[in-house]
Parts: sequence; C-alpha cells; structure tokens
Amino acid sequence: MLKVENLYVRYGMIEAIKGISFEVNDGEIVTLIGANGAGKTTTMHTISGLLKPASGAVLLDGTDITKVPSHKIVSMGLAQVPERRRVFAEQTVEENLDLGAFTRKDKDGIKKDMEEVYELFPRLKERRTQLAGTLSGGEQQMLAMGRALMAKPRIMLLDEPSMGLSPLLVNEIFRIIKDINQRGTTVLLVEQNAKMALAIASRAYVLETGKITLEGTGEELARSEQVRKAYLGG
Repeated sequence: MLKVENLYVRYGMIEAIKGISFEVNDGEIVTLIGANGAGKTTTMHTISGLLKPASGAVLLDGTDITKVPSHKIVSMGLAQVPERRRVFAEQTVEENLDLGAFTRKDKDGIKKDMEEVYELFPRLKERRTQLAGTLSGGEQQMLAMGRALMAKPRIMLLDEPSMGLSPLLVNEIFRIIKDINQRGTTVLLVEQNAKMALAIASRAYVLETGKITLEGTGEELARSEQVRKAYLGG
C-alpha cells in the first residue's frame, strides 16, 4: 500500500534522512522505532506531504505522491495523527471531528463515521460539546485519532501516540490502535515506547540517525539483542 524508496530529506545543509526504503502492506501495523532525533517524525511528515524530500519517492498504491499537496494526500486515503496531538483547542470535540472530514462530501457517511468514532471512543461522546483544549492529554490523543478516522483513511500514520500519557492510558491507546487496525485501517506507527510498539506490530524497522539499521517482524526485533539493549532496557 505504501512504499518509501531511497528517500533523502535535508534541512538546509543537514541531511536528516539518508536514503531510507521501507514498505507497509495492506492490513499491517508497521512500526518505526528509534531514539529522539533519529528522523522518525521527519519521515512521517515527508510521507504525508508536509515536507518535500531532496530525492527519492513515496508511493501510495503505486502512485508517486512525493509532489502531491498534503490535503490531496488525505483525500487519497492517508491521514496523519501528529505528534503532541495538535487538536483545535478553541473548537468543541464534535467540531474537531467534523474538521477531520473536510475532504468529504458524503453527509450520511460522515454522520455514520462520527457514530463509529464515538463507539470507539465513548469518552469523546460524553464530551462532544466540550472545548478540545480543556480535555486531558489522553482524551486529546483519542480526539486526534478520531479526527484522522473521520477522513476515512485506508492508512493512518501515528506519530508518538503514547507521548506524555500515564501507563494506564498508554495501554488503552495501544488497544485502540489494534482495534482500528482490525476494523480495516492499515497503520504506520512511530513510537518511542518500543516494547509496546513491537508487541502489536506485524513488522518493524529501526531508524538510527536517518538510516534504517534493522528490520524484521515485531517479534524478531523484540528478541534482538541490539534492540533490547538500545530500546528495551536490556
């Protein structure tokens, strides 16, 4: 479904991404793990069109989307849940969800999907008229995920969904990611909590200073001595 080919991304003279290639197949959860500054968020922003690469290609269902504007990429079936949530603080929960469907015209479908989001996140239904800025961190993460689902994506990019959350909420967010995947959405996950990410991933890649250094199934990388020492606390 998604293929990244020999991607290079620069910030001025600094090469942030150095020729990475990987793929995400239909129905998978694929995770990118790596330390801060490894290039995970830069990779996500380049895939979703927020950054333009120096060279290389991003293919969605075989179509090169490297030069496609980000809002058009959303309408092609790819939605990103950004790092630190980025909800519209002065809008209500329901208004945030409505904004997620901005590329769609099917009013009945939007209404149906809104109900599905509320089924997936009952807490959001309870707070549908509350301003997003007054929600807890966990609730804002749920809202950011619900907002992305309103675009009806076939593939969802999740950037550090567990950041700043309590262990209890982290477990809930990962349970919901699995649920979203089982309902038919392919997932590309960037996550510092390597243990949780590898536990739910079909496949995984390790990103270090802009290069992919390891790849395998989630289970294989969880057993890898190199990964255990660097990311799983021994």
